[in-house]
Amino acid sequence: MVRLTRAQQQERTRAAVLAAAREEFAGRGYADAKVDRIAERVELTRGAVYSNFPSKRALYLAVLVDSIEHTNTVEAPSPPGLADALGAFARVWLERLPLAGDTPAGGKLQLRSLTGVFDDEPGRTALAQVTRLEALLLALALESRAPHHTRLVRLAELVLTLLNGAGHLADAAPGFGDPFDVARACEHLAGLDLADTWDPPHLPYVTPAQSVQDTWKPPAELPDQITGRQVGFDADGVLAVLGTSRLEAAEEAIRAARPGDRITVAVVTSDPAEIGRLVRLRISDLTACLRRVLAPDTRPDLRLVLDDRATIASAIGIPDPGDATETAVRVQAGKIFARACGRGAAHAVAAADHPTTPRSGSAGR
Repeated sequence: MVRLTRAQQQERTRAAVLAAAREEFAGRGYADAKVDRIAERVELTRGAVYSNFPSKRALYLAVLVDSIEHTNTVEAPSPPGLADALGAFARVWLERLPLAGDTPAGGKLQLRSLTGVFDDEPGRTALAQVTRLEALLLALALESRAPHHTRLVRLAELVLTLLNGAGHLADAAPGFGDPFDVARACEHLAGLDLADTWDPPHLPYVTPAQSVQDTWKPPAELPDQITGRQVGFDADGVLAVLGTSRLEAAEEAIRAARPGDRITVAVVTSDPAEIGRLVRLRISDLTACLRRVLAPDTRPDLRLVLDDRATIASAIGIPDPGDATETAVRVQAGKIFARACGRGAAHAVAAADHPTTPRSGSAGR
């Protein structure tokens, strides 16, 4: 008889709870699901379920994240043009729409619906910010196909508005609309001139980054949410730690960066079980779609990690990271050469001059 380790037993219990929760949510919907019934399905106490997932909302989000992580992602050849890429992305995204025979509760789970799940202010704020981040990631993937380095964030926002609108209608009025029409409409959006420019009015007033020479001790690797690969933090570049109410600042770092700069965004939150899982769900969902339609060389030149245990935040000197955190540093040759904190910090550090390495014999001048 093989004896499981404590970690293996915990993983088996967690998997059983997730399977039981999926059945409960698919049968009764989020609002009418009961944690007690989920516990009964796996012969656990209510407390044992809560020891793995602190709330019904956290458990629901974990079920949705698990469904994405266990979906096979087959990469296809990239479509040749911007319109074709938008159409391909839309068709992959629309695969989640419920089928005619799905029950209302099962359809919501298939759709990964968050209707009625986040009705509090922290959740709504995080959802708004992560949607902005989704639009940025989609735009960066598309911009490699646009002439003259055109900004396509407004186009990406419009595409996501159309797709999410189709999703909400499928949730509220099953069978309404044709997903193929929606995909064709997304293709035609590529021809719109949205006069998209990057000129936030507050950036000229951002305080410049502080020049420092602090020792950099890189934390352990974390998975990059865009590529799915483990990434380290010992290379040169800009590292921005953003709370879930400041995710829009990711673009401020990207647009200010020099060619060749490596930009890493680490997302922190005071509520990893719920708000953190919300971010993981939405970003994993979007990037899974992108990986199916866009080749690796057209994906965003950005690394995005979820710093649930605040290891990155601690490494750059943030003692108590929260949802409003915005701190950034520039790392080069094993040292932190620039840092900034507060609104505009990501832009300030990305725009800071690159430190120069002293020539041999010039140190101390």
